[in-house]
Amino acid sequence: TLDLTCRKAPCFVKFSEMEKMANIQAEINEVQPLLLSATIVSTLQFYFIGKKCEILQDMNRHLEAVLKEKRALRKRLIKPRCQESLPIEATFHKYLVELLTEAMTFIENLESHLQTLRSIPHIPNIMKNMDTALTKTDVLVMELEELAEEILKWRELQKEVYSD
Repeated sequence: TLDLTCRKAPCFVKFSEMEKMANIQAEINEVQPLLLSATIVSTLQFYFIGKKCEILQDMNRHLEAVLKEKRALRKRLIKPRCQESLPIEATFHKYLVELLTEAMTFIENLESHLQTLRSIPHIPNIMKNMDTALTKTDVLVMELEELAEEILKWRELQKEVYSD
């Protein structure tokens, strides 16, 4: 019976509309910060994407320049550069002079270093020969000392004979 007596009163219609508007306003209030943060994030992404795009464009320009000079670069890489002068900044001249002196010293000593390297496998035999030579030298030294003693004795005898 209550349902039958219930009429749609204009105040209830307004009330339901007001309730719908309040719900929509609450949803807007909830979504608005999310939209703001999404906008900020997308703006930052666009900023960083723009920076990356600039970097990529710089790299692209460099690679295009390299491709334009590909033939010249290939010729320069194939051609020996030992007879050409290399441009070097003035700040590096001091280091270049030091490097050249060290390179010359290395080249001068290269043969002796190579000879040393070649002799490494023979070192055990050389050491054995040196030990043998040292032993022989010790024997000769002992014989020389004995001979020196004999010469001194003979000299003393000769002095005695001549003095008589």
